[in-house]
Formats: sequence, C-alpha cells, structure tokens
Amino acid sequence: MRIIRYQSGKDHPRYGWVQDNQVGAIDGDIFTGYHRQEASKTLNQVKLLSPVKPTKIICVGRNYLAHIKEHNAEIPEIPLIFLKPSSSIIGPFESIMIPPQSKQVEHEAELVVVMGKKGRWIAPEDAMDYILGYTIGNDITARDLQYKDGQWTRAKGFDTFCPIGPWIETEIDPSDAIISCYVNDEMRQMASTREMVFNIRQLIAFISSVMTLEPGDTIFTGTPAGVGVILPGDHIKITIEGIGSLENTVSKNE
Repeated sequence: MRIIRYQSGKDHPRYGWVQDNQVGAIDGDIFTGYHRQEASKTLNQVKLLSPVKPTKIICVGRNYLAHIKEHNAEIPEIPLIFLKPSSSIIGPFESIMIPPQSKQVEHEAELVVVMGKKGRWIAPEDAMDYILGYTIGNDITARDLQYKDGQWTRAKGFDTFCPIGPWIETEIDPSDAIISCYVNDEMRQMASTREMVFNIRQLIAFISSVMTLEPGDTIFTGTPAGVGVILPGDHIKITIEGIGSLENTVSKNE
C-alpha cells in the first residue's frame, strides 16, 4: 500500500492512501491501527506533503562502495551515522533553496526506511518487523561546507535540505531496488541497493544500539556514486524501483 500525507484545499494535512491516481483518506493512526476511506479524489486534486513527520532523521554516510571511491574515502568499519534536523524536510515538488553560505550544493539520492514500531537493541533478524515501509529521499549537501567544517551538521542541515516522498510504500523488496537520479533529464546516479556496504537489517540493529527508534523515524540508507552540483533552475527527479519518483526544483535563497 502507498501511504501519503496530503492537503486538500484549506483543510488540515492528513494521512491517506493512493492507488493509481485515486486518493482516499485514512482514519486512525498509521502506526497502530487505521481505516481506509473510499477513494474520493484524484492526485491532481490534492497537494502531496512529506509522507511522514519523524522525530529523528538518521542518515548513513559512505554506504556504497563506488560513492566511497569517488570521494577517496575509506570503507567504514561500522555504519557512519549522522542526523539532519526535522526543519530541513520538504515534500514533493517543493523548492530546494541554495543558501548564500555555500557555492557547492549537491544532490544525494537515497532509499529511506520509515520505522513503524518503537525499538531499542533490535536484532538484525527482527529488524524488518519494525519497518512500516520505504520512501525516497534526497540528502542535499553543501559539499564545500562539509569539507570546511570537518563535521556535517551545517552542510546537511539547512532548511529544505531534506526532500522526501512522494509516499511510503509498504510492499517492496528493498534488497535489490534500482535507484536513479536525473538532473534536467541528465542521468547522474544509478545503482542497486544490493551494493550497500551495510544492509538495512545491519543499519537498524546498529542505530538502535545507539538510540531508541520511534514510529515515523526515517533512516537515509546512503547514496550511490554520481553525486553532483545543483544550481538554481534545476529540476531533480529521483526514482526508486517499486516506489515511484520524487521531484523537486532548485531555487536561490536570497
């Protein structure tokens, strides 16, 4: 099933479900129990929002071998994790704003895990039972500031630096899904999730040994090779097999 957060006119945002082009509302809590209403709208009648509001956005760095090589970095012995602030989240079709502090902002296409249950010290063999589903993310990064600062909070934490969407897909196999990223119809990234250094089970086990994972928390699982600069006026389309596409434009933050 595909779960969305959406807004219809001036109504408050709410969760819904989508099949093909049809949208229905969801009553209840998507994490504990809910009821699907009849599909009464089409996608072009609603505004898609970020599909979830996480308490934490956990990201994994250097989790694809080719991406590690393109940055002349070492393969990590354990998952390299960092956080993005929730204030950086935007949804589909919203604009990524280039901040005046950076001259080198780049895209990073990623498969994103959405947690469905609270968990701590989750065993790898149990990890998949804690997942609600998967969505698409773009870990926007001010690369020059990342190199300058030596740590990643500022470079990855600007407002609008975390596009996610378009929905949460609950029924895909994430072990061998193709990720692709196009900027202005030019392919920049393409790889399979099977090329991850640490797989999803390992990531959830490791992260939950550090912090409690809450329902709705998101895990950005790393980006393949091919990251590159984005500029005002660009259009970014990230597609993951079995989920769909996340599209955003780029603007300049004056």
